[in-house]
Amino acid sequence: MATYDDIYTEPDPVDPDTMANLGPLRHLAGVWLGNKGADINPKADGPEHRVFTERMEVQPIDPQTNGPQLFYGLRYHTHINAPDEENTFHDQTGYWLWEPATGLIMLTLAIPRGQVALAHGHAAADATSFVVEAKRGATNYGICSTDFLEQAFRTDSFRMEVTIHPDGTWSYSEDTVMQVQGKPEPFIHRDSNHLRKIAEPQPNPWLKRTQAKAAG
Repeated sequence: MATYDDIYTEPDPVDPDTMANLGPLRHLAGVWLGNKGADINPKADGPEHRVFTERMEVQPIDPQTNGPQLFYGLRYHTHINAPDEENTFHDQTGYWLWEPATGLIMLTLAIPRGQVALAHGHAAADATSFVVEAKRGATNYGICSTDFLEQAFRTDSFRMEVTIHPDGTWSYSEDTVMQVQGKPEPFIHRDSNHLRKIAEPQPNPWLKRTQAKAAG
Protein backbone atom coordinates (compact mmCIF):
# COMPACT_ATOMS: atom_id res chain seq x y z
CA MET A 1 0.00 0.00 0.00
CA ALA A 2 1.37 3.38 -0.97
CA THR A 3 1.81 6.04 1.73
CA TYR A 4 1.90 9.79 1.20
CA ASP A 5 3.55 12.59 3.21
CA ASP A 6 1.72 15.25 1.21
CA ILE A 7 -1.96 14.30 1.19
CA TYR A 8 -3.26 17.48 -0.49
CA THR A 9 -1.28 18.22 -3.66
CA GLU A 10 -2.94 16.83 -6.78
CA PRO A 11 -0.97 15.52 -9.77
CA ASP A 12 -0.22 18.11 -12.45
CA PRO A 13 -0.45 17.77 -15.38
CA VAL A 14 -3.15 15.10 -15.78
CA ASP A 15 -3.76 13.46 -19.14
CA PRO A 16 -7.49 13.85 -19.99
CA ASP A 17 -7.52 10.70 -22.18
CA THR A 18 -9.00 8.05 -19.88
CA MET A 19 -8.92 5.25 -22.45
CA ALA A 20 -5.16 5.70 -22.88
CA ASN A 21 -4.55 5.33 -19.12
CA LEU A 22 -6.83 2.48 -18.03
CA GLY A 23 -4.28 -0.33 -17.90
CA PRO A 24 -6.06 -3.69 -18.07
CA LEU A 25 -9.46 -2.05 -17.65
CA ARG A 26 -9.30 -0.63 -21.19
CA HIS A 27 -10.51 -4.03 -22.46
CA LEU A 28 -13.82 -3.62 -20.60
CA ALA A 29 -14.88 -0.32 -22.18
CA GLY A 30 -17.88 -0.51 -24.50
CA VAL A 31 -21.36 -1.99 -24.60
CA TRP A 32 -21.52 -5.75 -24.11
CA LEU A 33 -23.97 -8.61 -24.47
CA GLY A 34 -23.78 -12.10 -22.99
CA ASN A 35 -26.37 -14.82 -23.58
CA LYS A 36 -24.77 -17.66 -21.62
CA GLY A 37 -24.88 -16.38 -18.07
CA ALA A 38 -25.02 -18.94 -15.27
CA ASP A 39 -26.25 -18.31 -11.73
CA ILE A 40 -26.33 -20.58 -8.67
CA ASN A 41 -28.32 -19.08 -5.80
CA PRO A 42 -29.73 -20.32 -2.48
CA LYS A 43 -33.33 -21.50 -2.09
CA ALA A 44 -35.16 -23.18 0.79
CA ASP A 45 -35.05 -26.61 -0.87
CA GLY A 46 -31.48 -26.34 -2.17
CA PRO A 47 -29.37 -24.49 -4.76
CA GLU A 48 -31.17 -23.10 -7.81
CA HIS A 49 -29.41 -23.03 -11.19
CA ARG A 50 -30.49 -20.27 -13.57
CA VAL A 51 -29.37 -19.04 -16.98
CA PHE A 52 -29.52 -15.37 -17.94
CA THR A 53 -28.91 -12.75 -20.61
CA GLU A 54 -26.85 -9.72 -19.66
CA ARG A 55 -26.39 -6.29 -21.23
CA MET A 56 -23.58 -4.23 -19.76
CA GLU A 57 -22.66 -0.65 -20.63
CA VAL A 58 -19.16 0.44 -19.56
CA GLN A 59 -18.14 4.04 -20.33
CA PRO A 60 -14.97 6.03 -19.49
CA ILE A 61 -15.20 8.79 -16.89
CA ASP A 62 -12.89 11.77 -16.37
CA PRO A 63 -9.74 11.23 -14.26
CA GLN A 64 -10.39 11.36 -10.50
CA THR A 65 -8.03 12.45 -7.71
CA ASN A 66 -7.73 11.92 -3.96
CA GLY A 67 -5.01 14.48 -3.32
CA PRO A 68 -1.92 12.80 -4.84
CA GLN A 69 -3.82 9.70 -5.92
CA LEU A 70 -4.88 9.60 -9.56
CA PHE A 71 -7.51 7.18 -10.82
CA TYR A 72 -8.75 6.48 -14.32
CA GLY A 73 -12.04 4.67 -14.50
CA LEU A 74 -15.16 3.33 -16.11
CA ARG A 75 -18.78 3.77 -15.07
CA TYR A 76 -20.86 0.65 -15.64
CA HIS A 77 -24.45 -0.54 -15.53
CA THR A 78 -25.39 -4.16 -15.99
CA HIS A 79 -28.94 -5.35 -16.58
CA ILE A 80 -29.76 -9.04 -16.40
CA ASN A 81 -32.88 -10.97 -17.41
CA ALA A 82 -33.80 -14.61 -17.05
CA PRO A 83 -35.38 -16.06 -20.21
CA ASP A 84 -38.56 -17.17 -18.39
CA GLU A 85 -39.26 -13.86 -16.61
CA GLU A 86 -40.30 -10.38 -17.74
CA ASN A 87 -39.01 -8.56 -14.66
CA THR A 88 -35.34 -7.72 -14.05
CA PHE A 89 -33.36 -10.62 -12.63
CA HIS A 90 -30.43 -8.47 -11.50
CA ASP A 91 -29.51 -4.79 -11.78
CA GLN A 92 -26.12 -3.38 -10.76
CA THR A 93 -24.21 -0.12 -11.11
CA GLY A 94 -20.78 1.11 -10.10
CA TYR A 95 -17.25 1.94 -11.22
CA TRP A 96 -14.11 0.16 -12.30
CA LEU A 97 -11.06 2.21 -11.20
CA TRP A 98 -7.34 1.91 -12.03
CA GLU A 99 -4.41 3.62 -10.29
CA PRO A 100 -1.51 3.62 -12.79
CA ALA A 101 1.10 4.46 -10.12
CA THR A 102 0.44 1.32 -8.07
CA GLY A 103 -1.47 -1.13 -10.29
CA LEU A 104 -4.45 -0.96 -7.94
CA ILE A 105 -7.79 -2.06 -9.44
CA MET A 106 -11.04 -1.30 -7.66
CA LEU A 107 -14.63 -2.32 -8.33
CA THR A 108 -17.51 -0.53 -6.66
CA LEU A 109 -20.90 -2.20 -6.89
CA ALA A 110 -24.38 -1.32 -5.74
CA ILE A 111 -27.52 -3.40 -6.11
CA PRO A 112 -31.10 -2.28 -5.42
CA ARG A 113 -31.64 -4.84 -2.67
CA GLY A 114 -29.73 -2.79 -0.14
CA GLN A 115 -26.12 -3.82 -0.62
CA VAL A 116 -22.88 -2.12 -1.68
CA ALA A 117 -19.27 -3.27 -1.85
CA LEU A 118 -15.78 -2.06 -2.69
CA ALA A 119 -13.48 -4.80 -4.00
CA HIS A 120 -9.82 -4.48 -4.91
CA GLY A 121 -6.84 -6.24 -6.46
CA HIS A 122 -3.60 -5.48 -8.29
CA ALA A 123 -2.44 -6.16 -11.85
CA ALA A 124 0.12 -5.09 -14.42
CA ALA A 125 -0.94 -2.57 -17.06
CA ASP A 126 -0.80 -5.24 -19.78
CA ALA A 127 -2.55 -7.97 -17.76
CA THR A 128 -5.25 -10.04 -19.48
CA SER A 129 -6.68 -11.40 -16.25
CA PHE A 130 -7.14 -9.99 -12.76
CA VAL A 131 -9.03 -10.62 -9.52
CA VAL A 132 -10.79 -8.23 -7.12
CA GLU A 133 -11.99 -9.17 -3.64
CA ALA A 134 -13.93 -7.70 -0.72
CA LYS A 135 -14.65 -8.97 2.80
CA ARG A 136 -17.37 -8.25 5.31
CA GLY A 137 -16.13 -6.21 8.25
CA ALA A 138 -13.21 -4.61 6.43
CA THR A 139 -13.06 -0.84 6.78
CA ASN A 140 -11.23 -0.31 3.49
CA TYR A 141 -12.38 -2.91 0.94
CA GLY A 142 -15.60 -4.19 2.46
CA ILE A 143 -19.27 -5.08 2.09
CA CYS A 144 -22.26 -3.22 3.58
CA SER A 145 -25.78 -4.67 3.70
CA THR A 146 -29.23 -4.02 5.15
CA ASP A 147 -30.37 -5.48 8.48
CA PHE A 148 -32.43 -8.13 6.68
CA LEU A 149 -29.56 -9.29 4.48
CA GLU A 150 -27.23 -9.39 7.50
CA GLN A 151 -29.73 -11.66 9.26
CA ALA A 152 -30.95 -13.87 6.44
CA PHE A 153 -28.28 -13.92 3.72
CA ARG A 154 -25.14 -12.49 5.28
CA THR A 155 -22.40 -11.87 2.69
CA ASP A 156 -18.98 -12.69 4.13
CA SER A 157 -16.81 -12.29 1.02
CA PHE A 158 -16.89 -11.48 -2.68
CA ARG A 159 -14.40 -12.49 -5.35
CA MET A 160 -14.53 -11.70 -9.07
CA GLU A 161 -12.09 -12.97 -11.67
CA VAL A 162 -11.98 -11.28 -15.08
CA THR A 163 -10.38 -12.84 -18.16
CA ILE A 164 -9.73 -10.97 -21.41
CA HIS A 165 -9.79 -13.26 -24.45
CA PRO A 166 -7.71 -12.89 -27.65
CA ASP A 167 -10.83 -12.33 -29.78
CA GLY A 168 -11.74 -9.17 -27.83
CA THR A 169 -14.46 -10.77 -25.71
CA TRP A 170 -14.16 -11.08 -21.94
CA SER A 171 -15.61 -13.27 -19.24
CA TYR A 172 -16.06 -13.13 -15.51
CA SER A 173 -16.63 -15.55 -12.67
CA GLU A 174 -17.94 -14.40 -9.29
CA ASP A 175 -18.03 -16.24 -5.97
CA THR A 176 -20.07 -14.64 -3.19
CA VAL A 177 -19.76 -16.54 0.09
CA MET A 178 -22.96 -16.22 2.12
CA GLN A 179 -24.16 -17.45 5.48
CA VAL A 180 -27.82 -18.33 5.01
CA GLN A 181 -30.01 -18.29 8.11
CA GLY A 182 -30.63 -21.80 9.42
CA LYS A 183 -27.89 -23.42 7.32
CA PRO A 184 -24.82 -24.88 9.04
CA GLU A 185 -22.36 -24.32 6.18
CA PRO A 186 -21.62 -21.23 4.06
CA PHE A 187 -23.23 -21.09 0.62
CA ILE A 188 -21.19 -20.09 -2.45
CA HIS A 189 -23.37 -18.00 -4.75
CA ARG A 190 -21.80 -18.23 -8.20
CA ASP A 191 -22.29 -16.13 -11.32
CA SER A 192 -20.46 -16.21 -14.64
CA ASN A 193 -20.85 -14.97 -18.19
CA HIS A 194 -18.98 -14.41 -21.46
CA LEU A 195 -19.52 -11.00 -23.06
CA ARG A 196 -19.09 -9.79 -26.63
CA LYS A 197 -18.93 -6.14 -27.67
CA ILE A 198 -21.93 -4.69 -29.49
CA ALA A 199 -20.90 -1.00 -29.41
CA GLU A 200 -17.75 1.03 -28.86
CA PRO A 201 -17.30 3.31 -25.82
CA GLN A 202 -17.74 7.07 -25.99
CA PRO A 203 -14.86 9.45 -25.08
CA ASN A 204 -14.91 10.81 -21.53
CA PRO A 205 -16.29 14.38 -21.13
CA TRP A 206 -12.96 16.17 -20.54
CA LEU A 207 -11.38 14.55 -23.58
CA LYS A 208 -14.39 15.53 -25.71
CA ARG A 209 -13.98 19.19 -24.70
CA THR A 210 -10.22 19.06 -25.27
CA GLN A 211 -10.66 17.59 -28.73
CA ALA A 212 -13.37 20.11 -29.61
CA LYS A 213 -11.10 23.04 -28.64
CA ALA A 214 -8.23 21.59 -30.66
CA ALA A 215 -10.48 21.19 -33.69
CA GLY A 216 -11.93 24.69 -33.40
